[in-house]
Amino acid sequence: MRAMVISRFGGPDVLELQDRPRPVAGPGELLVRVVASGTNPVDAKIRQAGSWAGIPFPAVLGYDVSGVVEEAGPGVTGFKAGDEVFYTPEIFGNPNGSYAEYTVAAASIVAHKPPGLSHVEAAGIPLAGGTAWEAIVRRLAVRPGETVLIHGGAGGVGSFAIQFAKAAGARVLATASKANHEAMRDLGADVTLDYRDTDVADQILREAGGAGVDASFDTAGGNVPLSTQVTRPFGRIATILPPSGDLNALYVKNQTLYGTFLTREGARLREMAPLFVRGQARVIVDAVLPLEEVGKAHERLDSGHGRGKIILQVGA
Repeated sequence: MRAMVISRFGGPDVLELQDRPRPVAGPGELLVRVVASGTNPVDAKIRQAGSWAGIPFPAVLGYDVSGVVEEAGPGVTGFKAGDEVFYTPEIFGNPNGSYAEYTVAAASIVAHKPPGLSHVEAAGIPLAGGTAWEAIVRRLAVRPGETVLIHGGAGGVGSFAIQFAKAAGARVLATASKANHEAMRDLGADVTLDYRDTDVADQILREAGGAGVDASFDTAGGNVPLSTQVTRPFGRIATILPPSGDLNALYVKNQTLYGTFLTREGARLREMAPLFVRGQARVIVDAVLPLEEVGKAHERLDSGHGRGKIILQVGA
């Protein structure tokens, strides 16, 4: 099978097209023919210096899959050859990601692709969408009528967080650079703020009626101290990166802080799917590239800029 492989850490140039053996589905596993693969910031972080992930070389990166079941391993129920599926592969210790024509995964982390979505669209959901769902729906448990603050609303996780919070009936405040404000409003944000404004905390409090927002979600990193200042007493805060800085207000205001690291499970994907089927959430696709051009996607991931997902077209 064709696969984009790394044999060492480094820049986008370490991604090399190779002919690799096709993997085999073991007990409880599915062999999936990859039609489309999403790209995510974690891909670039591992490519640059990913020893922390424990992935042996040579390694195939890629942690968003939409494809077709080629074979179900012994003991698998609920899936059969020909089923269209999507999922996010495990990261730690896994050298068989989705930058390849075939990959294997435990059936427990896979779900049937939402009907009506293309493989390109579905490939943009599992990792970023799953992270946003875990924070907004499961941890923060956002309720109708609440005011929610999303830091980094234009990013992959943030764009889903805006949509999920709106679907939950919340009023959404979202931060990003001014160039991304229109895009965030298009996703449903009620108020857009420039995170670089020196008085952004005052703006948030003013929009929240002075008492603070009910819940805050940091998708960009470094915003937990600000969140403690602008979230109401007994409010909830979630972050996808380790918090740092002055967190005294968290204690004084009796706030709850949730660390959010995505575990892999099919149940979460099944929970999210109806929102995409009903049109309450959508994937923002910036570009679709052939597998061989994944280096271009990594160049943008390295830049930290861009809007929407870059999806790799792997198969038909």
